[in-house]
Amino acid sequence: MKLKSVAAALGLLFAFAVTTALAAERWEQLPDPAPMPAAVKSGTAPVNGIQMYYAVYGSGPPVLLIHGGLGYSDVWGGQVADLSKDHMVIVADSRGHGRSTRNASPFSYDLMSSDYLALLDYLKVDKTALVGWSDGGIIGIDIAIHHPERLTKVFAQAANTKIDGVKPDVLQNKTFAGYIEKAGGVYRKISPTPGEYDAFVEQISGMWASEPNWTDDDLKKIKTPIAIVLGDHDEAITREHTDYMAKTIPGAKLVILDNASHFAMLQDPAGYNKAVRDFIDR
Repeated sequence: MKLKSVAAALGLLFAFAVTTALAAERWEQLPDPAPMPAAVKSGTAPVNGIQMYYAVYGSGPPVLLIHGGLGYSDVWGGQVADLSKDHMVIVADSRGHGRSTRNASPFSYDLMSSDYLALLDYLKVDKTALVGWSDGGIIGIDIAIHHPERLTKVFAQAANTKIDGVKPDVLQNKTFAGYIEKAGGVYRKISPTPGEYDAFVEQISGMWASEPNWTDDDLKKIKTPIAIVLGDHDEAITREHTDYMAKTIPGAKLVILDNASHFAMLQDPAGYNKAVRDFIDR
């Protein structure tokens, strides 16, 4: 009995050690964003029938950072602190997200792209580099297809150009599920409509069910220098689809972020910032 008890205890300790080691993997973590620095200016801009929250940091060549679905602009705290040393960094909450309002217009990537272009007009920025994560990367690709004159470069991380580029089991992933839970908590704290998270998710889910759906010819129109970027443990976007995008878009640079997932900007801010700078500042 004693030997069995010792063996059982050792087994539990081993299981605990393995679990702890796995939990320590950087790509499984979901750190809180770094605090945002003081903004040069911030407010809301009237665009396309909504009020869009924005903030501007630093000075220099402009770079627009666009967050992912269900997120908000403060996710970029670690990037803003670095890039604003020598760039004018613009962030915003996409329609319906964070502190921005939404209306009855159906969500689409074309509409969200037009929101950001209208914000650039409001801020009197003619042309900018763009760093986009997830939905933000898709918006960057949309602008590169339809309004390349507004862009210098695009760093598109964890984006897809067809709906089948998304992993079918993404919602079963514990890290991704944790992100959705956190996003709901933030929404209820800062949204102008804090009680409407479920309605907002339902509204934007209509877009995700059918978009994006660009053809090879659409992607081949892109002339803007673009980096197609993926964490090597991304929970949502397949590596096969990312490789396809990089091969199909003329001159695209494929960047794989080591030991990082869909949330690479939170998991490895220094590495992420270096990857961004290596591309947009070159």
